Amino acid sequence: MHELAITKSMLDLVLEQAERAGAKEVVKINLVIGEMTGVVEECVQFYFDFLGQGTIAEGAALSFKMVPVTARCQGCGKLFEIKEFDWTCPYCQSNNMEIISGKELFVESIEVE
Repeated sequence: MHELAITKSMLDLVLEQAERAGAKEVVKINLVIGEMTGVVEECVQFYFDFLGQGTIAEGAALSFKMVPVTARCQGCGKLFEIKEFDWTCPYCQSNNMEIISGKELFVESIEVE
């Protein structure tokens, strides 16, 4: 259900920026979403289709760039992608790590006319 609030905030931001640019129509919205956010693309699309009705963003295409969860091992310093809740370093088996990516959630760009 958090996708509703996320989508509303995203749409507000997009409409504000499109207005500043003097756009007549929002054609495409490019989103970056980290896997750790738990955001479901289909839910964002559903809420966007509903919330965007009657705005200059109605009918705009949504593009999703999903960012995998990547960590840096504090033991050996190597980078690796975390898969299937396996929170151990595949190189040294340490579980002391820093999350490098996968928490992103932002509008990368919008395309307007």
